[in-house]
Amino acid sequence: MPFTITTHGVIVVLVHLVLAIIGIRLIVIDARTHRLPNRIVLPTLGVLVLLVVLEGVLTGDGERMLRALLGGLALGGFYAIMRLASRQGIGGGDVKLAAVIGVVLAWHGWTTLLVGALAAFFLGAVYALVLMGMKRANRSTRIAFGPWMIIGAVLAIAVT
Repeated sequence: MPFTITTHGVIVVLVHLVLAIIGIRLIVIDARTHRLPNRIVLPTLGVLVLLVVLEGVLTGDGERMLRALLGGLALGGFYAIMRLASRQGIGGGDVKLAAVIGVVLAWHGWTTLLVGALAAFFLGAVYALVLMGMKRANRSTRIAFGPWMIIGAVLAIAVT
């Protein structure tokens, strides 16, 4: 079977490159500062939405485009509700990053979105428990959650 380059294939590569490059940068920043800067997260969201819409228009796959956009709204909305419900648990950067991750994961499918969202919480909890077991943290210690969101998303894409 000959190798064929498709519009969808090119967009997939671009989206994953954006996620990888920006994701690594955000992991380092959040781990060091407990911040996910708007100057990085918001343009990333814009570029990903543009790529998803472009891919939907060029391939005629409006279903995948709509699912991706709804996924960004759903995961971002879920994190926004958690932010409102907790005084200092979820930060504003986490909410915006959730929208970014929701777009990418739902673009792959609803199962990928669910696996990625759950993986973030599972990985973050394991990390917190390990720190607590090592006496390096307690129940009130703040832990950067962005890295776990990004790693969970990557794992979800890899396994689903």
